[in-house]
Amino acid sequence: MEPLANLYAAHALWVWMALAALLLAVEILTGSGWLLWASASAVAVGVAAGLLGLSAAGAVLLYAALTIASTLLARRYLPRSVTAGEGDINDNVARLVGHRGAAAGAFVRGAGRVFIDGKEWAAELDGDEVLESGAPVEITGVHGARLTVRAV
Repeated sequence: MEPLANLYAAHALWVWMALAALLLAVEILTGSGWLLWASASAVAVGVAAGLLGLSAAGAVLLYAALTIASTLLARRYLPRSVTAGEGDINDNVARLVGHRGAAAGAFVRGAGRVFIDGKEWAAELDGDEVLESGAPVEITGVHGARLTVRAV
């Protein structure tokens, strides 16, 4: 245990920076969003430990407090999803809203399939219209993997 205490005493800043880098790498691999704040807290504690000479116990307490506070504040004040209108560039289905295509076949009881951007999708009508095969459609919404369409 003594070699670790000596390492921390001599290089507290770098110990915390290494922890921050490790947490950031795991965050990049998982994309959870939770470890980003722990990584940022480790950077802040590393700077504080380097400038103020915090003890290991004091640094760990500061790290715990900063991690809890930053995580709670981020979850409270940062948006949980992309703001309306911008869309999520990784959500290919939601980006289809507003695109036009054609009915792949006649719709029966408001349900059928449409051909949009080179792919065939399950769809339901947005209203009481009747769609025949080949009729032009526009996507008005997405519910899971099913598109909502209206005749154009």
